[in-house]
Amino acid sequence: MKKFLFFALVTWQLTQAQSTINDTITVDGLERNFILYVPASYDGTSPVPLVINLHGYGSDAPQQALYGNFRNLADVDNFLIVQPNGTFDLSGTRYWNAFVNSGAVDDVNFISELIDSLSEDYNIDQSKVFSTGMSNGGFMSYKLACELSGKIAKIASVTGSMNTMLENTCNPGKAVPVMQIHGTADPTVAYNGSIGVMAIEDVVDFWVNNNNCNTTPLTSSLPDINTADNSTVQRFVYTGGDNNSEVIFYKITNGGHTWPDAFFDIPAGNTNKDFNASQVIWEFFKGAPFVGIKDKITSEAVQVILKGNTIQIELSQDLHLVKASLYNALGQIHIESKSTSLNFDNAASGLYFLVIQTKEGNYYQSLAR
Repeated sequence: MKKFLFFALVTWQLTQAQSTINDTITVDGLERNFILYVPASYDGTSPVPLVINLHGYGSDAPQQALYGNFRNLADVDNFLIVQPNGTFDLSGTRYWNAFVNSGAVDDVNFISELIDSLSEDYNIDQSKVFSTGMSNGGFMSYKLACELSGKIAKIASVTGSMNTMLENTCNPGKAVPVMQIHGTADPTVAYNGSIGVMAIEDVVDFWVNNNNCNTTPLTSSLPDINTADNSTVQRFVYTGGDNNSEVIFYKITNGGHTWPDAFFDIPAGNTNKDFNASQVIWEFFKGAPFVGIKDKITSEAVQVILKGNTIQIELSQDLHLVKASLYNALGQIHIESKSTSLNFDNAASGLYFLVIQTKEGNYYQSLAR
């Protein structure tokens, strides 16, 4: 594979040693593209984990890199992130083939070949290859657990489910640890299921049974630290499975079709702010709590003021600015500055994302032009 820096898609890159790489691989006669994130801490001397981060239906790799962000975690814990792109269905919408096989693209084989290809060029720990994804990417992660368990160690689904056809054919042959994150008010992938799609609690039960976990979970309620998000969270942990496997379920009462604590909201129902989905997924994959610099600083410590065509940033006295970066909805950088004042003059209409990096942590805010 030829590797080159894809600067247009670099998002909040903290040092020049970090690389966001756009590359392609040909599988089953199709040229498939992906984005690979290599943290500055990677030097190739020791094997590192690989997280496969799959976009939702109608989304794409750069959008998933922004929305379901794991890069700040990779910077601290030294793992690679690959965001592949699905192909286009008959309606011209990008998707993952998590539903049918006959006459359609074999995305399981694509992911398998992608893992092998990346392993030729990077020192990847083959026992720590994980898959996660949003919506259709969650569906695809379950398909990988069913059909590629020899290469996938654990999976996590955010707002995804399993289709009933896969339920009837799924036979991974081993215990696959699973995390499910889902809102009860999801308007897209219904919590109680729909025609051809399993109810979320049935999905959880399926993997509890597959892994031979204890059927009585350890149950806890997360603190409702953000009452403005109009949602609350319960956590169910099913332990004692084969090979110490477990199933973890985050049930978000009144939660929508969204990624919890994403740094910007999408119009798909309530986005829960009581926990960060990326962090709990990585902790589940890693098997230990994340210990590192806090990714987010509180909104009370930052003021972002639009004055005509100028973005003015005001920080509390205990924060020290490193730089501020403004990205458009495609993840392309529009402005980058070490000043607290950014010129918004040449920006086209649309949604933008402001990333303020300080020595004490990062702050994110969406802006409409």
